[in-house]
Amino acid sequence: MSPERPMEIAALGLGGNIGDPRSAMAEALRQLDLRYDCRVVAVSKLYSTPPWGKTDQADFFNCCALVETSLPPEELLDVCLSIERGMKRVRIERWGPRTIDIDILVYGALKQVTDKLEIPHPRMTERGFVMMPLSDIAPDMQVRGRPVRDWLKDSDTAGIKVADEDMRWWRKN
Repeated sequence: MSPERPMEIAALGLGGNIGDPRSAMAEALRQLDLRYDCRVVAVSKLYSTPPWGKTDQADFFNCCALVETSLPPEELLDVCLSIERGMKRVRIERWGPRTIDIDILVYGALKQVTDKLEIPHPRMTERGFVMMPLSDIAPDMQVRGRPVRDWLKDSDTAGIKVADEDMRWWRKN
């Protein structure tokens, strides 16, 4: 029997723009929270955001969450991808429409680049739709030597609107 792995805080970014992305993100967060090796400790406000990268599609809903987990980063990614597949996520087009997307943004203070996973997420600091919700729950979190709140000041937040102020939105039926 191996010793229990210590818990680590991971920041996740969730989004979607097909079907009912709000419900899909809430269900994904509940699935993570029900696991013995993950616990959702904070969820941002829910945001409506214009598409990024590929702009000829519907607006997205986005949020961020902090998850306490004993899973190593690659296993947490596998869990997130499994949840996406369970919600019929199909990867057809980069930055294209999707039912749900779950990205690992930060995993503690870990910095890594592998074929499977780069931490911190390589483009997170360029994206207002990530920095704004992450600032709700972790404004002092250090990413590449700067706090999230400072990255947010440099982010393009044009068109991003709060869709639900209640940070318990994901717990509602």
